[in-house]
Amino acid sequence: MASIEYRTPGVYVEEVSSGARPIQAVGTRTAGFVGVTPQSAAHVNTAVPVNNWTEFLRKFAGPSADELKSLADAEAALEAVRAKDKPKAGEVTAAQKAVTDAQAVINAGKESTNLSNAVYGFFLNGGSRCYVVNTGAADATGLIDGLAQLARIDDIAIVAAPGHTTAEAYTAVRDHCDLLGDRVGILDAPDDLTDNVIMTLSGENVQGATWKMPGSSQHGQVTLYTPWLKVSNPDRGNDPTKPNTIMVPPSGHVAGVWARSDATRGVHKAPANEVIRGAIGVQRQITHEEQGGMNSNNVNCIRYFAREGILVWGARTLTLDPAFKYLNVRRLFNMLEESIAESTRWIVFEPNDRPLWQAIRRDVSAFLMGFWRDGALMGTTPEEAFFVKCDAETNPIESINEGRVVIEIGIAPVKPAEFVIFRISQYEAGTDVDVTGG
Repeated sequence: MASIEYRTPGVYVEEVSSGARPIQAVGTRTAGFVGVTPQSAAHVNTAVPVNNWTEFLRKFAGPSADELKSLADAEAALEAVRAKDKPKAGEVTAAQKAVTDAQAVINAGKESTNLSNAVYGFFLNGGSRCYVVNTGAADATGLIDGLAQLARIDDIAIVAAPGHTTAEAYTAVRDHCDLLGDRVGILDAPDDLTDNVIMTLSGENVQGATWKMPGSSQHGQVTLYTPWLKVSNPDRGNDPTKPNTIMVPPSGHVAGVWARSDATRGVHKAPANEVIRGAIGVQRQITHEEQGGMNSNNVNCIRYFAREGILVWGARTLTLDPAFKYLNVRRLFNMLEESIAESTRWIVFEPNDRPLWQAIRRDVSAFLMGFWRDGALMGTTPEEAFFVKCDAETNPIESINEGRVVIEIGIAPVKPAEFVIFRISQYEAGTDVDVTGG
């Protein structure tokens, strides 16, 4: 604001900035899906934003521009032949066949897929925005390329490859989430839940079993859900030869439950004991005893209860790190780390001295205070819930000479209650985040 000249007696108003830079929480509800869409040639290997089910149908289930042009050309050719006074023998038949062939191409492959059923379940259960990558084919190379497209989008917090249950697919999703560190993957267990698979999920070694548990994530960036869900068959229409119901992978519906829980309760609330909308059954009833073995191996079950319906009945991550065993803790940390890292970029190139450290402590503490008041952090006082350290101890002269500002933050998530410490370093080349258990 321009300086004011005080020449006349009266009241003067001058706007003075407090210097505070509020930290904005990043979103946690945007999902990314990779797989084959009903229109297998639509937007191949491109991350396409989708905001509702109708938009998905328009972009991935309708005819492509090339297909529509081919049909229009064939229809125009047929009309031209019919307009002739004396068409050659078989010319009309050939033109009609060209139209039929073009229509067949448009109708081919338009039935629902694991991905389309997952996207439908996502929006049905409370999701509001996702990105879809159509791999065009269900091979491992396409999946890896599709995940690479999702890696370019910062606001994705949930990742799924619906129906992909091979070891290669599990590894691809896990490595993607571990590398980026700002999203959690949802893995589907296989749809053929035989007794051997159940025992494998429970951590038992079964001779002759062909399926193995996915490998663990170092810091719990992936989850595993079972069984598959029974839903109404979207392809049946008026065709009595098609079944009334089909089995679909749970990852899309579960992603929607996560988004709904985040919107209604917050990311710190475990997205479990939540009804799955659209599910009318489960592929297999998981017993209390069976879930006991699965739970000890961090496998999340979906179960039917007579009074409540079909519920998500687990919220654990696939990790050996006890600090991030619980899904809500992992996702809360993802959100806090990314929010603080993004909102403190103004630090870069500022004078690295005590006034800067004090401003950092003020802004980060104010941000965490809001989460403590919302019940996301343990403790009866802010001091018990979190601490923010940015001073000469965390920023010795060696660190300053390297152009780094190191902020040490400790929080006590709702579960577990112990402190988990992460250090954020802002410097010219980017941001580093290190996490250690307490």
